[in-house]
Amino acid sequence: MKFIADFHIHSKYSHATSKFMDLVSLSTWGQLKGIGVMGTGDFTHPLWQQELKTQLQEVEPGLFELKPEYQKTITSQVYDSCRVNALSPHRFMLSSEVSTVFKRNGRCYRTHSIILAPSFQAVDAITKELEKIGNIKSDGRPILGCDVVDIVKIVLNASEQCMIIPAHIWTPWYGLLGSKSGFNSVHEAFGDLTQHIYAVEKGLSSNFLMNAQLSELDRFAILCNSDAHSLQNLGREANLLDTDLSYAGIISALRKNDKNELLAGIEFFPERGKYYGDGHRACGVYLTPEQTVACNGICPVCHKPVTIGVLNRVNQLADRTVEQAEKFASKRYRVVPLFDIVAQELKQADTSQKVQKMYHQILQQVGPEFYVLLKASTQQIAQASTPGIAQAIAKIRSGDIVISPGYDGVYGQVQF
Repeated sequence: MKFIADFHIHSKYSHATSKFMDLVSLSTWGQLKGIGVMGTGDFTHPLWQQELKTQLQEVEPGLFELKPEYQKTITSQVYDSCRVNALSPHRFMLSSEVSTVFKRNGRCYRTHSIILAPSFQAVDAITKELEKIGNIKSDGRPILGCDVVDIVKIVLNASEQCMIIPAHIWTPWYGLLGSKSGFNSVHEAFGDLTQHIYAVEKGLSSNFLMNAQLSELDRFAILCNSDAHSLQNLGREANLLDTDLSYAGIISALRKNDKNELLAGIEFFPERGKYYGDGHRACGVYLTPEQTVACNGICPVCHKPVTIGVLNRVNQLADRTVEQAEKFASKRYRVVPLFDIVAQELKQADTSQKVQKMYHQILQQVGPEFYVLLKASTQQIAQASTPGIAQAIAKIRSGDIVISPGYDGVYGQVQF
């Protein structure tokens, strides 16, 4: 069965996350977006874990949906068009993210890891062990003072069907290969346990082509996820799969890295990511890798070290040119979130009532957001919105856009 999956999100119990990230809202917006399988996020948090156990029921092995009494509250909020044009029914997969801060060989490392679990029994076993290490109650994404290899051992001891996936691997401070506190290879981080790592998450500031410049990453499934902290950002990156609709079917596809099952990634333009380029946010300084070399990595305004972004870090570790990488890159679709497109066309903030109304009007008349962005005809979109919105989507599909790159925590800006 074909479906779109977003394995990495957060709940209302994570730091700096919307209070509306509850299961009813997530299920509603998952269907409006066209996401077939969505991670629950944050299953290590006791309160969220209790909500998961109370409100979800297993419908396929390892996949869950809202119980009928909760489903009733969202029926009227999901447009018929979003059911008709959806690839599959909406499901949840048990997932969480942990942050590890540790020293190894005299150096401090900070990594984020996604955990996928097949059952609440596995969730309970993982939670029990993590609770011995640190405070899992203060944040949906707990910060733990242990080596990332210890997390791998805990996760696999809970169930052989669990998966651990390094998150946003290029992010400067918390990515496995990041410039500030990362390793120079996946094997350097995990050693002999690398055999149990089957997938990595590329993050918003890199694309498939950039990841294909490292031959070491060929053996891993490269995943796109939203890391959403708000409903609006669900599915800003996602994955297109064709597998059995079950936890085992999905995990098998990831482990085999089978392109007949992992059909494509749906990705941000990496320049829009907030760590794409080098620079110094406090001084408003953006630098290309060449400019960083020219100024010896020092901000020309405040004379402090700049943050080395993803593009530069990929260049540092790459063993292939961009041209060589082309034949190794996975199939991908590039998108800009529909809210951003509507906001630019209407010249309003994406939170304005006018933008919200137009967004929902498009979904109601055309279908879920991914259908609008990837499949719907421009004529159909124009009839439901404006010719300008339809033209913008056509330009995005062809890559005919202009982007001011992001850097040091500042998102890039796109113009259609």
